[in-house]
Amino acid sequence: TKKISAVILAAGFGMRMVPINLVTPKAFLEVRGERLIERLIRQLKEAGITDISVVVGFMKDTFEYLIDDYGVKLVYNRDYAVKNNLYSLARVSLHGNTLVLPCDLWCQENPFLSCGNDSWYMVTDHTDRESTVSEQNGILQRVHGGGNRMVGICYLNEEDTEILAGNIRKLTAEDENDELFWEEALFAGERMIVPARIVSDKAVTEINTYEQLREFDEYSDTLRSDAIETICEVLHCQPAEIRDITVLKKGMTNRSFLFRAGNDKYIMRIPGEGTDQLISRKNEVEVFRTISGRGLCDDPVYINPENGYKITRFLDGVRTCDPENTDDLQKCMAKLRTFHQMKMTVPHAFDLFEQIEKYESYWQGEPSVYRDYERTKANVLSLKAYIDKQPKDRCLTHIDAVPDNFLFYQEDGEEKLQLTDWEYAGMQDPHVDIAMFCIYSMYGKAQCDQLIDIYFEDKCPEDTRIKIYAYIAVCGLLWSNWCEFKSHLGVEFGEYSLAQYRYAKDYYRYVQEMLKKQGGSHDA
Repeated sequence: TKKISAVILAAGFGMRMVPINLVTPKAFLEVRGERLIERLIRQLKEAGITDISVVVGFMKDTFEYLIDDYGVKLVYNRDYAVKNNLYSLARVSLHGNTLVLPCDLWCQENPFLSCGNDSWYMVTDHTDRESTVSEQNGILQRVHGGGNRMVGICYLNEEDTEILAGNIRKLTAEDENDELFWEEALFAGERMIVPARIVSDKAVTEINTYEQLREFDEYSDTLRSDAIETICEVLHCQPAEIRDITVLKKGMTNRSFLFRAGNDKYIMRIPGEGTDQLISRKNEVEVFRTISGRGLCDDPVYINPENGYKITRFLDGVRTCDPENTDDLQKCMAKLRTFHQMKMTVPHAFDLFEQIEKYESYWQGEPSVYRDYERTKANVLSLKAYIDKQPKDRCLTHIDAVPDNFLFYQEDGEEKLQLTDWEYAGMQDPHVDIAMFCIYSMYGKAQCDQLIDIYFEDKCPEDTRIKIYAYIAVCGLLWSNWCEFKSHLGVEFGEYSLAQYRYAKDYYRYVQEMLKKQGGSHDA
């Protein structure tokens, strides 16, 4: 018999499976009494295919039992959080006759029994607007805007496996290809190197979303989700009434999804990796209690002080602040000033210097990725003496008052403005909020000065400006340390993390230069 090896791609988050993907990799969805990946492995073995590699990433340890129970090999893709599945396939040594398949398929009949001498890529006889190939006379041509539904199962004979492996090596050598799907390596120009194998749309079911799973198997045990149960309890509805579930842009701290229940739309926030170490949900609940009814933001429909689950009403036609638009900046700084002038108090503080040490402690003894970290940190900590000497009107401060958290929306034909995401809020010098806005926007010095002038309506005292520069340096190091902690969890922020470290260094220097001009201490 022909020797065939198989590669199952199972490394990704499966973001569209929210809220299930928070606790279960997509490969382990239970469909009609069987886990997806176990059914696929069983069908491969029925076809005599025993050399099976599973590429893992997200929740990789949960796959370990497959080694003993099914005799598969696990291959780890450490880049699963930041690169697409082209890089998963690049982790496997491809040779000989090869089957490539995703982990999220439920095949009615065994699709692996007909692997002969000729290669093929499986598509269905139905169209799909997300597809990038269209079948014409058995040939798959590249299209833009919908073609035959791509199943993702591909059989390659020895010769075509070698071509695929070579194409993968070329594509992964280029940094700009991080977002590519592995199928890109099957193209020669506008045509796939392998012909189409067309099957009925009903023969293979791809399960990408919670709703697709519910539609295909309403009794699946995997549908039991505490997030869904919470929604049902809070909104007094049945699971079947929760629909149009859409994952929102993955936040830096949380995963959130949009959904509809009845005629209304809501957003549910699910805290992200390591968030319990970063944020006190009890403090957050206290903040919402304090700001309730003050016109700063809508009250949450629900917030849980234990696990951080939060449900809010969805605002239609929302846009966030454009940090390059002066009109937006004036409105946002006016809102921020109004909030600060309320001088609200809560029992907890957000201590910048404590947080720097706290985030560093989460590295668990690992050194910083920055070679001059110790010197940079010593410089930043030396700014504390100057900051402590400056007058401050301590009050409830947002801490995360960044452009993305200022929401413009329409209500009764009028533009309104809210300040959202109060997770980090606590007692602090309110001028910290200005520094935070600057560094999140990745402003240059002239833009930082412009924002300070807008907030203070061109009346910012020189000492206050120096103090805000000092906060920019301190907050830069704080978020740089935060990024390093998240990096240990497999979450990368690219240019943002590098920029934060630069703020720590550059604005320490600016403070020193300004103090020298004033004749002040070089050590701040």
